[in-house]
Amino acid sequence: MTTLERPRTLGELKTSGYKVLPVREEMRTNLIAKLRSGEELFPGVFGYDETVIPHIVNAILAGQDIIFLGERGQAKSRIIRSLTSLLDEATPSLAGTEIPEDPYNPITRAGRDIVEEKGDAAQLVWLDRSQRYGEKLATPDITIADLIGEVDPIKVAEGRYLSDELTIHYGLIPRTNRGIFCINELPDLAERIQVGLLNIMEERDVQIRGYRIRLELDVFVVASANPEDYTNRGRIITPLKDRYGAQVRTHYPHKIEHELEIMEAEHHPMPSDTKVVVPPYMKEIIAEISRLARKSPDVNQRSGVSVRASIANYESMLANALRRAILTGEDVVVPRVSDLPYVVPTLAGKVEFETVEDGREDQIIDKLIQGAVVAVFNRTFNLGEMEPAVNRFKAGLAVEVGDMTPSAQYTKLARQVDGLMEAVEKAGGAGSPAETAAAVEFILEGLHLNKRLNKDKVGGIIRYKG
Repeated sequence: MTTLERPRTLGELKTSGYKVLPVREEMRTNLIAKLRSGEELFPGVFGYDETVIPHIVNAILAGQDIIFLGERGQAKSRIIRSLTSLLDEATPSLAGTEIPEDPYNPITRAGRDIVEEKGDAAQLVWLDRSQRYGEKLATPDITIADLIGEVDPIKVAEGRYLSDELTIHYGLIPRTNRGIFCINELPDLAERIQVGLLNIMEERDVQIRGYRIRLELDVFVVASANPEDYTNRGRIITPLKDRYGAQVRTHYPHKIEHELEIMEAEHHPMPSDTKVVVPPYMKEIIAEISRLARKSPDVNQRSGVSVRASIANYESMLANALRRAILTGEDVVVPRVSDLPYVVPTLAGKVEFETVEDGREDQIIDKLIQGAVVAVFNRTFNLGEMEPAVNRFKAGLAVEVGDMTPSAQYTKLARQVDGLMEAVEKAGGAGSPAETAAAVEFILEGLHLNKRLNKDKVGGIIRYKG
């Protein structure tokens, strides 16, 4: 139904035969259609196809409210906001009402009065699916008035009685009637406010300052929570937990490929007039840093290591590569291993460390970077094939590199050392001089971390020798 064809009055809506479905049924109908067509349910969400998404699908098919349980940076908010794609493109609502109303069955006094007074001439507005989503971050200062409603003193001053339903100013949840409402970080909601949600989710009774209103709200309620808070006794009252039909546990990417897809999709791109080439092994190193951090005893695992850490580290690495290209006058931006120290400030702001001495955080991150480099190197190369290059260093060769060293010097080095150019080609660095430079640094650092080369660092200069 196009915009021009949409009925504008209640009478036209009846004539068209349009049916207004309850929100849960509407979402289920559209979900079934998407499943049958093979359409992607949650674009931009990676690694959940076999774990999280089936549980979400089952909950919606069952018509259950959902609570998403997971650490930060696990796409909980993105998935919740994507649920609006399961709503109709547009839905009719009575015009002139404070909250969205089903034209066939208004639930507020104002809505019923409009239909009684105007009948089939009652005007309609069509709500886009984006207008049918409401969200609130739970904080200790949230009040019942914010979520449910409050007596409006102005309406009382106009002459209405406190017992008159029309004196009520509705809160966020009633204003999301016929839609989806999300409460982020539910455990942070005060317990007395959580009690107020019980009636909304089950009995549909709204009580405001002792005045009881029966509102048959049609709202699909979702929430997000961190496991650490969610499982603390008393943080979510038991009756409220019982109202949520499904608890869906999210997780960090199980496969490095999924982390790489997220990094590539979410990072801020470099300037459009800049040619950027990122070797696959450099992407893997960034993803591996986060994966190692999620296993490190020095990192607070209850807080988690968000995928946003990988994205921010990726951006910092690319930023230093861009800076080098600008200062050295190179045309291609290619990140190197010597750019990795510049992710330290980024990662330090993204993770919480266990109790450590002041200043040790940088050392912990350095160890994570080294572990990531050696892990990716050992997946890429067999140390046996590196022996010709190692022997050349044992014979007395020493090289100096750094994040500001021009790429041409690496190309010359690769041609001088037996077996090094072959290794560069295997790493995919035989393209531009900048790609060769990145591959050479990767190989030298990998050999050092495998104890085949010694390494000295003075300022920004790194010296490798046998």
